[in-house]
Amino acid sequence: MPARLRPFVALARLDQPTGVWLLLWPCLWALGLAAEGLPDIGLLALFTAGAFVMRAAGCTVNDIFDRDFDGRVERTRQRPLPSGAIGVKGAVAYLALLLGAGLAILLQLNLFAILLGAGSLLLVVAYPLMKRITYWPQAFLGLTFNYGALLGWAAVAGGIGWPAGLLYVAGIAWTLGYDTIYAHQDKEDDLLIGVKSSALALGARTRPWLIVFYAAAVAGFAGAGVAASVAWPYFVGVALATLLLGWQAFRVRTDNPADCLAKFKNNSLVGLVIFAGIVAAQAIE
Repeated sequence: MPARLRPFVALARLDQPTGVWLLLWPCLWALGLAAEGLPDIGLLALFTAGAFVMRAAGCTVNDIFDRDFDGRVERTRQRPLPSGAIGVKGAVAYLALLLGAGLAILLQLNLFAILLGAGSLLLVVAYPLMKRITYWPQAFLGLTFNYGALLGWAAVAGGIGWPAGLLYVAGIAWTLGYDTIYAHQDKEDDLLIGVKSSALALGARTRPWLIVFYAAAVAGFAGAGVAASVAWPYFVGVALATLLLGWQAFRVRTDNPADCLAKFKNNSLVGLVIFAGIVAAQAIE
């Protein structure tokens, strides 16, 4: 990568793909469950491209708002904006480019999906501000990151069905779990600078609440499968995801940032096994 482009790669977090996967999986789940047979390859490609673009846009918005906070946190002080590698004007221009690309992708979908997708911009812009006003920005991240469950279903069906709603709720609970684990990495710095998170709200009670969040997620995933009348391999995927989530909840060491990051990254695999179950189920229909 040319040296002058590297700060923009870092701003988009292209070197940290876990976030892309966590944004993409709800989209792919919905595309798979809503399909008659195997999911459409064209829609899979569009949503994959959209996940990369919109995750980059979300990170850019987040870093513009948080540039002063990021400069005071050890893990984030070398990001392009607080380090001075990119100025605010450059970041805004980059954001405009990303949003233009996202719009071009969105316009390939049906009208209902286009209107629904446009609504997600409110969540993308508002999310970075939540840590200033509530100890539960993770819940708002869940609303934002799992919006693809609704959008993916709409792209196939032209509307929203019960399975999509259950996937969305399940994804929000899932995000509450994994992003609480992630937030434990920064809790000491967050206390010093006055940023709020569920990690600070829960503290020593994190483990039992992780169990609650993940149990709600599993119930939602199972309910979505029942509502969609999907074949049994989907539930095998949900069972495997349950084992992974249980391992995270019972084994995470919230006082160890490296372990928190490892458990957080494990959620890419959680999304994969659920999607694999969907594809296998649709293949035998």
